[in-house]
Order: sequence, then C-alpha cells, then structure tokens
Amino acid sequence: MERKQTKHLLIADPTLAEMGKNLKEAMKMTEATLLNEENGKKVVSGDIPGPLQGSGQDMVSILQLVQNLMHGDEDEEPQSTRIQNIGEQGHMALLGHSLGAYISTLDKEKLRKLTTRILSDTTLWLCRIFRYENGCAYFHEEEREGLAKICRLAIHSRYEDFVVDGFDVLYNKKPVIYLSAAARPGLGQYLCNQLGLPFPCLCRVPCNTMFGSQHQMDVAFLEKLIKDDIERGRLPLLLVANAGTVAVGHTDKIGRLKELCDQYGIWLHVEGVNLATLALGYVSSSVLAATKCDSMTMTPGPWLGLPAVPAVTLYKHDDPALTLVAGLTSNKPADKLRALPLWLSLQYLGLDGIVERIKHACQLSQRLQENLKKVNHIKLLVEDELSSPVVVFRFFQELTGSDPVFKAVLAPNMAPPTVGRERHSCDVLNRWLGEQLKQLVPVSGLTVMDLEVEGTCVRFSPLMTAAVLGTRGEDVDQLVACIQSKLPVLTCTLQLREEFKQEVEGTAGLLYVDDPNWPGIGVVRYEHANDDKSSLKSDPEGEKIHAGLLKKLNELESDLTFKMGPEYKSMKSCLYIGMTSDDTDISELVETIVVTAREIEENSRLLENMTEVVRKGIQEAQVELQKANEERLLEEGVLRQIPVVGSVLNWFSPVQALQKGRTFNLTAGSLESTEPIYVYKAQGAGVTPPPTPSSIRTKQKLPGQKPFKRSLRGSDALSETSSVSHIEDLEKVEQLSGGPEHITLEATSPEGHPGAPTPQKDDQTEALQKAAQHPDDHPQVEEPESLR
Repeated sequence: MERKQTKHLLIADPTLAEMGKNLKEAMKMTEATLLNEENGKKVVSGDIPGPLQGSGQDMVSILQLVQNLMHGDEDEEPQSTRIQNIGEQGHMALLGHSLGAYISTLDKEKLRKLTTRILSDTTLWLCRIFRYENGCAYFHEEEREGLAKICRLAIHSRYEDFVVDGFDVLYNKKPVIYLSAAARPGLGQYLCNQLGLPFPCLCRVPCNTMFGSQHQMDVAFLEKLIKDDIERGRLPLLLVANAGTVAVGHTDKIGRLKELCDQYGIWLHVEGVNLATLALGYVSSSVLAATKCDSMTMTPGPWLGLPAVPAVTLYKHDDPALTLVAGLTSNKPADKLRALPLWLSLQYLGLDGIVERIKHACQLSQRLQENLKKVNHIKLLVEDELSSPVVVFRFFQELTGSDPVFKAVLAPNMAPPTVGRERHSCDVLNRWLGEQLKQLVPVSGLTVMDLEVEGTCVRFSPLMTAAVLGTRGEDVDQLVACIQSKLPVLTCTLQLREEFKQEVEGTAGLLYVDDPNWPGIGVVRYEHANDDKSSLKSDPEGEKIHAGLLKKLNELESDLTFKMGPEYKSMKSCLYIGMTSDDTDISELVETIVVTAREIEENSRLLENMTEVVRKGIQEAQVELQKANEERLLEEGVLRQIPVVGSVLNWFSPVQALQKGRTFNLTAGSLESTEPIYVYKAQGAGVTPPPTPSSIRTKQKLPGQKPFKRSLRGSDALSETSSVSHIEDLEKVEQLSGGPEHITLEATSPEGHPGAPTPQKDDQTEALQKAAQHPDDHPQVEEPESLR
C-alpha cells in the first residue's frame, strides 16, 4: 500500500499544533521499528460514511477537523480562553495521555515495571508535598469516586463478614455516614447510589448557628447525633469534613473532629480546596490537622493548571487485601497509567513551580480581600481570612428614610423574614453585579452563587481558576476598580426602587409589575381602555402601545435604559426601566410614561375613527357634487354642454356662475361650503385664512440637563421646567389633527371653466378617497386652476 502524502496545512490552534509536535517527537524516540501494514479487504458499501470511505484521512486533515469542531465558525466569538492558556505544563499533561496509550502496547513485564514505577513515584511525591506521610494514592477521573471507594473500604473494615453475608450484615446494624450541611450538593445521593445504601443511612450535620462560622460543622451537635445513633443500634461509619467548603471556603474544626472520630471509631475523610495550602511553608492549624485524617481527596489539576489530570485520594490502610476488594488498588496496568499525566507534569514543574502556583493563588485572594475591606457597601463573608484562599463578597446598603421600609439594614447576616423585600432586591442586584464583573474581567473566574442565609454572593476562588485563566495581580486591581465603578449604580437603583413602586401605584392607568429577576428600577405596564385585567394572554393592542412608548422614551436620549418584554407571570407586554447612576426624578419619569402612553392610545383611536369619518365624507361629497352638476346643467342648458358649440356660446355669452365647492372638515367631520374661501381670495390677492390655533407647549431645560434628572437649583427650578418631554410628539399629533383640517371638493368643467359639469369621481374625489385609505398622509386637495 502506498504511503499517504502528508498535507502541509496550517493548524491555527497552538495547543493542537504543539501537542502534535510533541507526540511526533515522542513517537520517534520510543518507536524502535516501523509497524507493518497489513493488507485487508476493503469494505465496499454505500452505507459507509464519507470520512471512512477510501484509504482514510491523513493526520493533519484530522487535526484540522478537530480544530474546526472546537472553535466553530470564524464569525462566532470564542466562549472560553482556557485552551489558549494551558502552558508548557499543560502540554506535558496532554502528552501523558498519548504516551499512556503507546506504553500500553509494551510487553507485560516491561509494562508492569513501568506502571509500578510511575504509580509509586507519583504517590510518594504527593504525600511528601502535601505532608501526608505513609499514605497510599488512588487516582480517579470522577472527583467523588475516591470517597465512594473509601466508604467501601470503611464498610469492609468495620463489617468483617460483609464479604460473606453481604447486606444482611448491614441490615442488622445499619451504617451511618455523616455529611455537613455545607457539603457539595448531591454528594450524599451519589454515595448511596454507588454503595447501594438507603437514604436513611445518611445523616446531615447542621452548621453553627450561634457561635463560629455559619458554614462550619457544629461539633457539639455531631456528638449528640453519634450518641443517638449508637443507642438506636446503628454503626457510625464515616464522617466527611471540609477543608474549604464548596460555597465559601470555610474549614471545619478538623482537629476536634479527629478526636471525636477516634473516640467512636469513625473514619474521617477530608476534602476541600484549602488542602492545597499544605504545600506552603505556613499552614493554618485547622488545615494542618487534615494530615492526621484517615483519607483526603485533592484536585491538583485545577490548582496547577493541568488539563485532564485525575483527582487523587490519599488514604492510610495496612490491609492490601481490603483495599483491593474496595477497588482502591488494581492489578490492571491501564488503571495504574492514570497517574502518568500527573507524573510527567510534577517533574516538569518541580517543587518550586508547584509551590509558586499555589502561593500565587493565595496572594491573589489576599490582595482582593485587602482591597475590598476599603470599599464601602461590600461585605466579606470569609471569617477565617488567613487559611482560606476563597473570597466571597456581597453588595449591601443601609437605607434610611421616613418610610419604615428604608430603615431596614440590608446586611447579609440577617434572616430573610427580617429583610423581606429589601433582601430580595439586594439578591437581584448582586446577581447583576456578578454577571457584569464576569464580562468586564473574564480572567478573574468569578462565579455567582445563592447561599441559604446570606443570599446571592460573588465568589473568587483563584486556586481553581488562576492557573488555568492566567490571573495576575493587575487583574485583581481591575476587578476592584470595576466593583467601585458599579457601586453608584447599585446604590441609586436600590434607593429608587421603592419610590418608583409607590409613584406607579398612585398613578391611574399604570400597573406596577413585581418582577423578582429584574435588577433595574422597576417594571410597569400601561392599562389601556380595552385591557382585560383577568386575562394572562398576550394583548396585541397593549403590545402596540408599549412598542410606541418604548420608541418615544428612547428618543428622549436620557441616561435610563428601557426595554419591552412579557410580564413575569403572564404574556402581556411591559416596560422595563433599567438601572441609573444618578439622582433620577421618579415623578417626572412616571408622568412621562403615563402621558405618552395615553397619547399613543388616543392617537391610535383617532386614526381608526378618522378612517370611518373620511369614508362617510367621501360618499356625502359625491352626492353633493352630483346634485351641483345637475343644477348647473339645468341653468346653462344642453347647448353649452356640446364641446364645440359650448365653447363658442360661452365666448359670445359667458355665464357668470358662482363656483360652488365643498370642503371636508376633518376636525368636525362635516362638509362645508367653499364660499368663505372664495370671499377671502376675492377681497385681496395673497390673503389666506388665519391659521388654526394649536396648543404648542415647550419645555424649559437647564443647560446640559437630560430628561428625568433633578434640577440642581431645587424645587423652584423643577416647577419652572415641567415634565413635557413628550411635547414634540404632541406637536406631531396636533398637526395631524389640526393642520390639514379641510379637504376642498369642487365641481369644475373638464376644460377648467366653471360652467361645465364634471363626472362624479373627479381628481378631488380620488384624492379624498386616498385620504381615507391612508389617513396618516392627510392629502390636501388643491383648488381649481380657475381660481388660482
């Protein structure tokens, strides 16, 4: 078989290019002989997919395809930049997976020696780095899998007859696994599913309520639960403690928990992000106590920025037979090769590189903590600042005012019944703040989370994100600057929400909509005359009014943002008012909304009514013109209607007949005579009737003042500059109704002379019909040429 020609294509992704290069070099170094190609029969079938047909694809084409699938189209924005920040240590981890597949092809004896060396070296290095002496290691892809294996080991250790009798032993003395209330969600359910245990075997230990952190396990209450279970004939089996909870990074009192576990023979397992600080020179006493536990689970991949690196569970046990039964050890070479990516990466980084990355993440968290302490309206939720590399903060504000609602303190440690609506408002604003910060500083790796007591908070955990995203100290400073820039928006919006609600509820025609997910000033809906308040379906007329209202408000060029969307609990359209960073005149805003909405509703009705009025006026005008033509025919005689004879007769004896026409008053909706118009023209050339008066209102603004802003000169200036931001719209409406008030219709001769009758549908009549079909254009029918 002929060798395939290698295509020299450009691989834009640096990770793929570097990985392909490293893999090629590794293959050259380790490949002793070329693989013999076996000739096989080619399967000919029309059902074979296109990429599999023929002699196959070359390596570069396949990598190009993978790159296109990873990054998508060129027009799409990249969703994440983690792939571009892997670094050299990341390439070593990726190379480990490829080398693992190649090493598995060695003969059994060489494979056994090599995998044993890799596993023993990696275990020794991790135990020395993280101060866990004489430990064993289990490498697993699923982070919770190690704890499930430890539970199996604990069951085999405490129930000697479990291998023979199985679950009959557990039925007589049910095991109990204790989990903290601050444990990761779904951990207990996962353990029960993996172990085949019923949910009553789980015991949820509450956290402190009176003293200490509200995210630390209550040791006194735990001891009470253990005693109760022993009295009921149950067996306390295992306790899962946290060295850095998933939510806020708090560490349990591991030293006290270890004493309690030794007293009652309970297996102590510790997990959490704070275990990474064991590699540093200074470690807090609460985290250092984890080195005395029976087992611990660590995730060195995120800590060191290593992709696709397995999690590690370190444990201490003397019986290799039980560890084999529990699944913590294996004789399969493929299971031992899981440590190969970490084995390569640890050698590449060295002890200094490992410590430097963990220390850098801790410095980033300390830097953010120190800066946020100086920022007003920001509350830090981490009490043990020295031992936790996690920063959790939340926006809060003390509102003072005459209204009792404004006297509530929106502190994060208050219970929900005490805070009420203000607590919920702060949660919405904190969620908005977190999303804004994630967009402004994406390398910070922030996450928004909801806590049961504190509410919505923002978490900064550099140990899990900094090594992957490449977070630096300058990024932390930028994050603090962004927080300070958003605080005026949050404080002003929170102060104006209740005022806006009261103002809307006191205004007829407006309905305040309580949307718990909207972070702006508020949501309002205009109730038109035909609005069915009991219906939850979409309202086309209301949607049209709100669309026009949105357009008018956006034309005012104010600092507020407006958007239209469905109501929170129905499909009716509403107006959403965004956030503000300055003192906004709520009364002017609400007044402008309701007045503009009413004008839009009235204008829509006016246009609908005008169509019918103009249609009736056309029919009446046609009848009047027909009568006038018949009367003129009787007065002038039949001879004057003959084209040639009529012209000669009119030359010898012209008829001095008064021109009779009709004008249609759009305001009154009636036909009127055109005699007053001709009287004006007869009295003086160029004299036109006086213009129709219109109520034109103008708003006086201070120089540089935008709509909905309170004047700096106080209430007197506000009274002089009333809220008439909709004046331009009123002028257009008034011109629409009062400008072309009259449409003139006359009876003229075909040649322009006033003596000849005209057909029923002349030019004027057609123009009036167009006015009925297009009332927005308001055509003006010109007078006949004989009177110009």
